[in-house]
Amino acid sequence: MEPINARSMLDAAASAAMAASSTADRPPVERRRRLTPAALVVTNQKVPSAYSPIVIAGAVRIADFALIGLIGLSVYFAYVAPRSGFQWEYPAAIFGMTLATVISFQAADLYDIDMFRGQLRQMTRMISAWAFVFLLFIGASFFAKLGGEVSRLWLGGFFLVGLIGLIAERLFLRALVRGWARDGRLDRRTVIVGSDQNGEQLVEALKRQDDSDIHVLGVFDDRNDTRALEACAGSPKLGKVDDIVEFARRTRVDLVLFALPISAETRILEMLKKLWVLPVDIRLSAHTNKLRFRPRAYSYLGDVPTLDVFEAPITDWDLVMKWLFDRIVGSICLLLALPVMALVALAIKLDSPGPVLFRQKRFGFNNERIDVFKFRSLYHHQADPNASKVVTKNDPRVTRVGRFIRKTSLDELPQLFNVVFKGNLSLVGPRPHAVQGKLQSRLFDEAVDGYFARHRVKPGITGWAQINGWRGEIDNEEKIQKRVEFDLYYIENWSVLFDLYILLKTPLALLTKNENAY
Repeated sequence: MEPINARSMLDAAASAAMAASSTADRPPVERRRRLTPAALVVTNQKVPSAYSPIVIAGAVRIADFALIGLIGLSVYFAYVAPRSGFQWEYPAAIFGMTLATVISFQAADLYDIDMFRGQLRQMTRMISAWAFVFLLFIGASFFAKLGGEVSRLWLGGFFLVGLIGLIAERLFLRALVRGWARDGRLDRRTVIVGSDQNGEQLVEALKRQDDSDIHVLGVFDDRNDTRALEACAGSPKLGKVDDIVEFARRTRVDLVLFALPISAETRILEMLKKLWVLPVDIRLSAHTNKLRFRPRAYSYLGDVPTLDVFEAPITDWDLVMKWLFDRIVGSICLLLALPVMALVALAIKLDSPGPVLFRQKRFGFNNERIDVFKFRSLYHHQADPNASKVVTKNDPRVTRVGRFIRKTSLDELPQLFNVVFKGNLSLVGPRPHAVQGKLQSRLFDEAVDGYFARHRVKPGITGWAQINGWRGEIDNEEKIQKRVEFDLYYIENWSVLFDLYILLKTPLALLTKNENAY
């Protein structure tokens, strides 16, 4: 059989699932469902936040580079510099040896998360790689005829002190990583779709692997006939596929893994229509697949081949970069905005009685309910903390100052406190709509299928939809559909530069595209 292009097929399936999510016949999966007792047992457990192995490995590389460089320079300034004066050749050699060490460690797989947990194998490889770097330096010095100019005491001291420092660092790292593993911070919390024989084989294959980070929470299946097992290799059946969305909202789920054969294309697409709104990785297991795809089409969970369908957006280093952007740029924006906020607070206080700030319930990341801060723009006795009634043009509930700050979005400035201190908002992202936000008599998620897919990332003070004019009152279906469309585009195309572009465009958009803001 000719090999099939799995990537093209899966891209087509993913596109079909996303397109289908905008059709009217999609079931309303976002309504809260009653979970099974087995699922409630899992959701009631206290689960710590996860740490990214990719970020941990990157942080260890940086720590190795800093530690080795610091030791080399310390030995140099303690012994060589006082006797021979400062020479640029030594810092240059230290930089080169430090870089070579990190590269050698990488070649020896010393930055694999499983290696951090070991001891003997890790130490053996590390000592060998460290010795190799020094042998390489000695050989290069010999052929360059620089051997007589290099201090042997410095070289020996660098080797011994560096080795002691690296061993101490790795022992500390081992204790740290093993502690994180015990706490479940390195687990990939996984649910399996399909509780038949294929599902049981998949769970068994995942559990057979040593030092695996896969933690199978349970299985889900829609079938109630004899093909659906009540447990797969000890993992209980937690409910139906429709229950996965609510389950993932109540507890941490990192991966949804389909145990269904690829030949069940119709069933898989129907399930993807329900699950793609979640901020999780979704894969198809290929452990029983008889088709032969190109090797690079697969990704692996240990020895189990899988095919990627959807990936969680903004993860690993992207998440670190966005967190730094929010904290650093958000702090600068807050400091610059404080004088304006003080003037707005004074104007509100002089204009009408009542508090200056109020908190409103909004949708946050993964559909969590969060409190966001805003300047009060309505009369206090007509406050609407749930935003159950949309503010319209010439709304009598809006104060004189309120009209101005709503038109200019100055009422949103207190949300900088959410960004900098609470961390439940980003500077840039889909706007956090009120939990009771409605289009006429329908909630937003009833008006737009796939609406909650915009909650796969943390919401923001400003966003791609807002700078393109989709802000303010939502009085027809096109406005909410366009917001969702632009929000999903932002999620799929996120970058730090994209965030910076949106942030810089926001002031101009507030002045030129505010016809819907009342």
